[in-house]
Formats: sequence, structure tokens, C-alpha cells
Amino acid sequence: MDADVIVIGGGPAGSSAATMLTRMGWNVILLERERFPRDHVGESLLPASLPILEELGVLRTVAAEGFTEKYGATMVWGAGNERWSWHFSETNKTNPHAYQVWRPRFDQILLENAATNGVDVRQQHRVVEVDIGGQEEMAVRVANDDGERVLRARFLVDASGQSGLIVRKLGLREDDPDFQNLAVYAYYEGAERLPAPDTGNIFIESYEHGWFWNIPLHNGLMSVGAVVDHRLGTEGIREHGLEDFFERQVADAPHTAAMLREARRTASPAVIRDWSYSASQVVGDGWIVAGDAACFIDPLFSTGVHLALSAGVMAAAYVTTALTDPELAAAARPVYKDLYYSQYDLFRQLARLFYSTNRSVDSYFWETRRITGADESLSPRSAFIRAVAGQPPKGYERAVLRRGEIPGALRSGVDEIGAARKARSERYRSLLAPNSSGLPPIFGATPAPAAGARVERRPVLGAGRFEWGHVLVSDERPEGTDVSPLVALLLASCDGQQTVTGVIGTLAERTGRAPQEMASAVIQALGILYTDGAVDLA
Repeated sequence: MDADVIVIGGGPAGSSAATMLTRMGWNVILLERERFPRDHVGESLLPASLPILEELGVLRTVAAEGFTEKYGATMVWGAGNERWSWHFSETNKTNPHAYQVWRPRFDQILLENAATNGVDVRQQHRVVEVDIGGQEEMAVRVANDDGERVLRARFLVDASGQSGLIVRKLGLREDDPDFQNLAVYAYYEGAERLPAPDTGNIFIESYEHGWFWNIPLHNGLMSVGAVVDHRLGTEGIREHGLEDFFERQVADAPHTAAMLREARRTASPAVIRDWSYSASQVVGDGWIVAGDAACFIDPLFSTGVHLALSAGVMAAAYVTTALTDPELAAAARPVYKDLYYSQYDLFRQLARLFYSTNRSVDSYFWETRRITGADESLSPRSAFIRAVAGQPPKGYERAVLRRGEIPGALRSGVDEIGAARKARSERYRSLLAPNSSGLPPIFGATPAPAAGARVERRPVLGAGRFEWGHVLVSDERPEGTDVSPLVALLLASCDGQQTVTGVIGTLAERTGRAPQEMASAVIQALGILYTDGAVDLA
């Protein structure tokens, strides 16, 4: 064996996976086909990525680099042709901004951090073949200036980006029929920026043939890209050539054209032809895939780097589990995919909803992306509606509901769940108000699991590895939500027979904690469980 783990690819997914694996004590070789810094598009980050960067130990370095701070997005989208903005601070108080990064430098920071943590980083080492047929070892054939050689390891992490070496080898890639687009992009000097306080925002403009991104960078450049239908783009590039086709798209987008009026394009445009896809299998015996090697979603919400970082950390946890506890790893296989693809699927459905509800332009591009009132393909529809109604800290869903034209069935589903959550929250607050006896009514209420709600023993993501834990599952959230042992014990005690006072006494006895201390924890947890519909109160 040349290493415990070989990681293919030095982008965000590969660098983060390798860093976390070396921290767990594994001998890791990372193989990167290029020499960093290297060109790469995809500059816009999300606030959700900042805690991951902190865990990797690079957040201070990223912050000190002077990258443009991004506080939200400004759009021409939905009804009308005027710019409007939303901001992360509306739903994310902890991290109210992200960054617009220069990817050559950002990715270099991540790769250098992997080396600092002890990863054997080998740049300009191109993997030309993978062999995943062995029972006890994985092998890769690597080419560099010195020729070719075979490297062997106990486990292989494929973070090879859109090359997707293992996924393509096994025929696991599935194209997404709802996002058959391509992107043409370039960089400009001297482009006009948005007025304060939105100067650092990404600007997205819908136009006849699709939409543009405009991303302001700290080095004075503006990343500008047009997302168009794959067929239209392919035919247009063939007929007019890449440069002329791109300039025609800029001319058709009035806001983008105005921002570039005094700007100079620094190089010829580039094109991204491989578009949205996912892999039907992401874990096998001795291998795992992460980042763009596993899935790629339309860039509307700037999710690529976040999904890659998140997958890298989770992949490292799975590999550690597989190398130390094969029985637990077997149970964790579907959990890794569920955790990864739950993020991917939500972003995908939000993007699909955004596309389908835009009414500012009537054209082939937009008409073919409509969702009708009878469309039931938002899958799983109830979980998606619940996520939208619950207003998770993404910020996008509220903008959709305000600006777009939502099919009646979807809007009614969102409104219904939102109203139910609000009513339950208000009722719970009323139960906390003392009555004439001075005792809040909540203590006399009888809690019971809601229909379909249950706690299951499943693998959960722990500190650097998967471990056995408790997951709250319901009919509306079959993917489940991790809960602490105390909450699992609380749910087991909510049998429809004991009052809340009785539940508090039971838990105090089982945990050895004082009833007064337990009462505060139970009341707080019950409020969350009841509002979320996991527990009923009689």
C-alpha cells in the first residue's frame, strides 16, 4: 500500500476530504492533474460554507485575503424588469455575508491547507485509470513528467470534478432533464458595480434567452456569464462563433449591457457544456465520490462550492468509518447519500421553482421551464413544500413567493403548512402563560407522537466519523432529523398517557438530573417538537 487513502482532485471537495482524513490519523495522497493556482469559474460562496471553512482552519486566511464580501443577491427576475435585492441577514444572523472569491487563489488556499495538515499533495499528477475491482485495495494509474506508475491504497475518494472518473467508468451518471443548459462566461475590467449597500452582491438578470450572472471580484474583475438553453447555445456558437455569440447575449440583456458599457473583456469567453447531473450511486466497496464528481446543479444559487465542501467533510467521515467499523459503514452508505443529496435536491427544487415562476420574459427558454398547477413532480412534494414554508436560512424561497407566479396547488400547500406551524406555535405560547392557579397549562397537557413520527437508530454524522445515533422520522420527513439521546428519551416518554409533569419526573429519574433542571429542557424541546408537528398535545 502506498497510502491508506488516495484522493483524486485538489478542488474544494478533494482538499477538504484530504484535510479531514489526515486529522483522523490516516496516510493520505492527493493527486491533482494541474498546478495551482489554476483557472476555475464559480466564484460566489454561500454563508453556509463559512462554518465548514472554519472547521477546515482556513476561514481567517480567506477573510484576510480581501475577497469581496457578499451580503445577498440583486436580481431582475419575476414580475417586472426592475432590480430588487434580498439579503442573507434576513434569515441568517450568525453569518450575514459570504464572499465572492477568486477561485484560483481560493482553491490554492484549500490545497495548501491540506498540505499543512500532513496530506501528501502531488500536483501535475493525472489519474489516467482507476481500478476498483480489488477486495482489499484500490489502484490508480498516474501519469506525470516522469512517466506512469500505479499507486495503491485501502480507500479511494473520487473528487475529480466533472471528469467523474469512477461514475463515468461504472456508467452511473444521470443527466437532469430539467436543466439542459450551458454557460458562456468571461471576465471584464472596469465594469460598473451595483450601488451601496448591494455593491458586493451577485447580480442576476433574466432576459429572453436565459439569465446572466455578474459577480464583482476583489481584483477589479467582474465575472460575467450567460446561462442559455443547451440547444440554442450549441447552435448559436456553431453559427456565430463563441465570441460573437457571447456579445450577442450581452447586447440582449439591458442591465448587464449597461454595466459593461465602459468595461473591457480581458480574454476570450469560455463555455461550460456539461450541465446538471447526478450519480445513481456514490459509495461502493473501497470508494466514494464527492463534489462535482457526484453531482452538479444549475449555478443559479451559487451552490457548487458549498456542496463540494460539505461532501468532502462527509466523505472523510465515511472513509474513517469504513476503515475502522465495516458494519457501521455498511449502514452509513445510504446515510451519506441521503445527507448529500438532501442538500442537492432542495437546491435543485428551489432552482426549478425559480425558473418556472419567472414572468418577466416570454420566450422558448422560459416557456419550456414552466410548472403548471397540476405538476406533481416536485419530489418529494410534501417535503419540498414543508422546507419552503419553514423558510430555512437560504433566503431564496421568500423572494420566489414575493416575486414569482406560483401555481395554485403549490402556493396553497405552502400556505397551509405555514399557517399550521404558526397556529401550533401560538397555541404553545398560550400554554406557557400561567392560569389562575399560577401554573402554566402546559404541565397538565398530555404529549403523544404525531401520526407517523418515530425515533429510529441510524448512523449519524459525528466528529470526523459516523456513529450510531437517534433520528426522528416522520411521514413528511422520511430522511429524518438527528436528535440527542435526551430528546430521543423524551419522545419515548411521550406515550399519550403521562402528562408533561409526569414526563419530567420520568426523565429526571432516568437521567439523575433535578426535576427543576429537567423541566426547562423538556418545555423547550416540546415547543420545537410540537411546532414542527412531531408531537401532539392533548
